[in-house]
Amino acid sequence: MRMLQPKSIVTRLLSSAGITINGNNPWDIQVHKEAFYPETLGSGSLGLGETYMKQYWDCEKLDDFFTKVLVANLDDNVKRNFRFKAEILMAKILNLQAPAKAYINGSAHYDTGNDLFEEMLDKRMTYTCGFWENAGTLDEAQEYKLDLSCRKLKLRPGMHVLDIGCGWGSFAKYAAEKYDVKVTGITISKEQADLAQERCKGLPVEIRLVDYRMLHEQYDAIVSLGMFEHVGYKNYRTYMKVVHHCLKDDGLFLLHTIGGNNAMMFTDQWLNKYIFPNAMIPTVRLIGEAIEGLFVMEHWQNFSVHYDKTLLAWYDNVHNSWHKLKDSYDQTFFRMWKYYLLSCAASFRARKSQLWQIVLSKNGVPGGYQVC
Repeated sequence: MRMLQPKSIVTRLLSSAGITINGNNPWDIQVHKEAFYPETLGSGSLGLGETYMKQYWDCEKLDDFFTKVLVANLDDNVKRNFRFKAEILMAKILNLQAPAKAYINGSAHYDTGNDLFEEMLDKRMTYTCGFWENAGTLDEAQEYKLDLSCRKLKLRPGMHVLDIGCGWGSFAKYAAEKYDVKVTGITISKEQADLAQERCKGLPVEIRLVDYRMLHEQYDAIVSLGMFEHVGYKNYRTYMKVVHHCLKDDGLFLLHTIGGNNAMMFTDQWLNKYIFPNAMIPTVRLIGEAIEGLFVMEHWQNFSVHYDKTLLAWYDNVHNSWHKLKDSYDQTFFRMWKYYLLSCAASFRARKSQLWQIVLSKNGVPGGYQVC
């Protein structure tokens, strides 16, 4: 029996998703080097991303290409190779988000360069999903998200709020300015901490370079926007116990996190290697197990379709600002970053990834919880 060649296999796989190699549709890929086929077939999603970085292939609309791939579940058909199984085994045995690793994992992405993030993000430098209801621009979408988050926490003047994974201080600055609260923000990225301190200067905001497991003080409210993805399932219960200990009995905790439909030990292979080392996307079940006996789930909301639009806005910003960044980042980096933003946009569009905001209380809100 004649064995099918990598080119034939990849061509058939993509064709089943409505993608034609060297076709005329914006989602069709244009292959420049034949090495694309064996490398992609042999390494799955990792090979697909690396061959794009090496300019073996191009696509006019990467986000549309990935949407078709994901809707057709092609990622499940090509990622079950030996290396992937070995990485899953390692993740089960080791704690890849242990304190000693957390700083390395964080700096690998968030210390990439503040100049890049300043150009990519909104004016407040909010590196989480914007909420586009009644918003026409990225700035408006992020401000609406920050305000809704404050309202969900029932913030009042004089409260002391803990921001776990504070980024460049966008929430801390907004809450201090608009809601007259004191904020303590923590991050494990030195670049983030330095710029956050600068951006929050003159406000009742303290930025600390510390791991969440080192926290002991109590706070009136706690928020975490886009940090839980780096905690890892071996640490979910520890994370929730820390939040429970640090939250006053009548306080609220707002968890804002990307979520998945199926539990995986870590993210896509390519994303794990090049963008978010050792990150892991939680599921409803894993979050439920982590909070059981500690918190009452008051409110759960899904904003996944808003992340598609946010990621496209971030890509447009990077693309339009590349003339300012190209002296610091080479073409391979640009292709990597484009691949990252547009493949993630497709994941939300295909409903493979979700974006959740979850409000938790320690003892239940008397009379029930409502968003103002």
